[in-house]
Amino acid sequence: MPVPDLFKQGLASGWTTYDGSRLDHDLTLEADVAIVGSGAGGATTAEILSAAGFKVLLIEEGPLKTSDDFKMLEEQAYAELYQEGIGRMSKDGAITIMQGRAVGGTTLINWTSSFRTPTPTLEHWASEHGVKGHSAEDMAPWFERMEQRLGIAPWAMPPNANNAVISSGCDKLGYSWQTIPRNVRGCWNLGYCGMGCPVNAKQSMLVTSIPATLDKGGELLYLARANKLLISGEQVTGIECLAMDARSVAPTGRTITVKARHYVLAGGGINTPGLLLRSGAPDPHQRTGKRTYLHLVNFSAALFEQVINPFYGAPQSVYSDHFQWHAGTAGPLSYKLEVPPLQPAIAATLLGHFGVDNALRMEQLPNTNVMLALMRDGFHPDSAEGRVELRGDGSPVLDYPMTDYTWDGIRRAFHSMAEIQFAAGAKAVMPMHSDAGYVNTLAEATRLIDDLSLTLYRTRLGSAHVMGGCAMGEDPRQAVTDSLGRHHQLGNLSIHDGSLFPTSIGANPQLSVYGLTAKLASALAARLSHG
Repeated sequence: MPVPDLFKQGLASGWTTYDGSRLDHDLTLEADVAIVGSGAGGATTAEILSAAGFKVLLIEEGPLKTSDDFKMLEEQAYAELYQEGIGRMSKDGAITIMQGRAVGGTTLINWTSSFRTPTPTLEHWASEHGVKGHSAEDMAPWFERMEQRLGIAPWAMPPNANNAVISSGCDKLGYSWQTIPRNVRGCWNLGYCGMGCPVNAKQSMLVTSIPATLDKGGELLYLARANKLLISGEQVTGIECLAMDARSVAPTGRTITVKARHYVLAGGGINTPGLLLRSGAPDPHQRTGKRTYLHLVNFSAALFEQVINPFYGAPQSVYSDHFQWHAGTAGPLSYKLEVPPLQPAIAATLLGHFGVDNALRMEQLPNTNVMLALMRDGFHPDSAEGRVELRGDGSPVLDYPMTDYTWDGIRRAFHSMAEIQFAAGAKAVMPMHSDAGYVNTLAEATRLIDDLSLTLYRTRLGSAHVMGGCAMGEDPRQAVTDSLGRHHQLGNLSIHDGSLFPTSIGANPQLSVYGLTAKLASALAARLSHG
């Protein structure tokens, strides 16, 4: 029995939407609040403000794709639903950055892992970055609210074999591990979350907050790139948006001008600072785009006798923080261990090599596990620190210069992953590096990893979490916004997304964005209601 496309049903009921690719003339739209970005921050803000009685306009540069469009096909999903067709890279081309670009943002294509912001992170922000009012106690009711709203709970089914490598290996070694909370209801356990959920089980913004906003009279403008904020003195007076073609690749030549009482930026940790830079927004202390962090990721592959089938089942359901907080926030770079799902195209890229070598590795895919380490970057002064810049065409790009401190974390993570994979029963392990192949014992892996030249391009690096670039804090000399997300120089501009984070958070950031922006949006609604 086919699953109904709930979004299409809503459109048929009369929701107000605008498709930028179909405009045959310029357009002017008005709202109480205009929100750039329809992901976790933007859509959560839109739902709260529209419920408070404000007319909201959501602006999204990507296309509108709904459950009927999600065919579990990589070549289709990556081109249609990801920033730069899954080709977004760091400025030097050494780090792949996976972000969503469609109605629903990254919530549409993430792997559903949902963690509260770790208490040590919140404490660090307060003590080191002048953030006020966001302690673990302050945030707890907001996390609980969003957990209930989005069905977030520890995954109740047994982990698939790919995830069980972490739990079984950690058990053998006496290391700690836990079950990952996921934002799903009625999940079919398909494993293709990164291509959009075809059964609407993932509680993304596409099936929750955006429909709630449209039901309340909110409006959605998609295939429209927010090109520039129009600024007069200390106020934003409008947004100039470029209508995009159906692939969201090239402007059509049509312009949409958006006028609102208040403006919220929620385009994420690269696009939000990019828009501010492109607009020439006041930035007296040159903070916009600075302190951008990635949870830089490295990978380790393992071969097993038993079938793993890493392409099926809940993509992430087990994690280990055993190496995460043991040295506090001031010690060596620490990391969280998880696994990625391995559909064939992404697996072929991760496993590397060419021709026959790659074909042999792909032949072994059903017996392959890959583990990843999320580096908790941004806490130590020697940590890698990114900066968002503009290319010649005005598009944003992240410069992410590596440091010896960061490379040391990468090497130690290779060791930890290999140890756990062998403990779980792997017959061979391979750190994902151009100079590495499979080795058959932990002793061989230890020698191999110690001898690897950890450099850009030879070490396979990626990230699906971009944080910072518009850090919050009470001191305008150090931060772009205050702790309520209010821009320090522009009175009617707020930022409600992960770009607010002064560091990475040390956990998948989805729930952190939901909880924080729910709190900020509620405070914004109260301020607007009182004039």
